[in-house]
Amino acid sequence: MDPIDRRAFLRLAAYGGAVFSSALATGCAQGGAPAGDDFFFVQLSDVHWGYQGEANPDASGTLPRAIAAVNALPVAPDFIVFTGDLTHTTDDPRERRQRMARFQELAAGLKVRDIHYLAGEHDAALDAGKAFREFFGPTRYTFDHKGVHFIALDNVSDPRASLGEEQLQWLADDLGRQPADARIVVLTHRPLFDLYPSWDWATTDGARAIEILSTRANVTVFYGHIHQENHHRTGSVAHHSARSLIYPLPAPGSQPKRTPLAWDAAHPYAGLGFREVEAPHGAAAWDLEEYPLARA
Repeated sequence: MDPIDRRAFLRLAAYGGAVFSSALATGCAQGGAPAGDDFFFVQLSDVHWGYQGEANPDASGTLPRAIAAVNALPVAPDFIVFTGDLTHTTDDPRERRQRMARFQELAAGLKVRDIHYLAGEHDAALDAGKAFREFFGPTRYTFDHKGVHFIALDNVSDPRASLGEEQLQWLADDLGRQPADARIVVLTHRPLFDLYPSWDWATTDGARAIEILSTRANVTVFYGHIHQENHHRTGSVAHHSARSLIYPLPAPGSQPKRTPLAWDAAHPYAGLGFREVEAPHGAAAWDLEEYPLARA
C-alpha cells in the first residue's frame, strides 16, 4: 500500500473519517540519506500502572483501553515503544516488582511482538533501575530498523536526572560508528533540553547530549515525562513529547505547581492518548499522528 494511501486508510478506518493530526511533518533536517522502506511505529508513554487517585478514577482501565486501540489499528505498526514510567513509584521493592509484572502481563496483550521499553524515574530512580532491568532488560540500548538508527537513553536511573559521563561517552562512540548522513532517532524519558527545570522537566547534563547529537544533521528525539505534547527544536535536533496514559499535566509554568489536571467526568480521558510516528519512504521528515484515548 502506498504510504499516503495507507495513512489515509488508517485515519478513516480508525476514526470514521475524522483526522486527528499534529499537523507536524518535521524532525529531521531536509536532505541527508534517503530513507529505507516506509514504516511506522507507535509511541505510548507514562502509564503509571499502580497509580490510585482522583486525577484518574479509571487508572486500571486506561492501559487496557490503549492496548485495545493499538490492536484495532487497521494496519499494524512495525513496533511499539513505551517511553518510560511504566509503573507508578513505590517505596516497597516487592510492590514495585508486582506492578511491573502486572504491566508486563497487560502489555503481552499487544498484537505487535516487537516492543521496546524505556524506564521512567517512577520505575528506576529508587533502585538505580534494578527492578526494571529484571523485567525489561537494559535501560539503554540501540537498534536499527529499515535504515534508521534508534538510541534509547537512560536519564532516570540516576535520581539526579543525569546521563553521566560513561553514558555520554557511550552515546558519542555509538554515533561515531554511524554514517555522517544517518537518520537517528533518540528515545528517552525526560526532555534532554531545559524545558522547565523547576518542575523537574530537564536532564541535568542534557546539554552535553544535545551537543553530541548536534554533530549529525538528521536527529529526532521522542520522549515522555511531561504528560502532554510539546514540540521543540535545539538547532538541528527536534524534540517531541507524547501524551500520557494516566493523567495530563499543565503546560510548563502555567500554574504555581506541577499538579495533574482535574479529571473531567463529562469528558473522560481528555488529554490522554498515544502517537503514531511514520517514516515515509524517500522523505527526511517524520509524520506524527496523535490519537486521543477518548476516541479509542
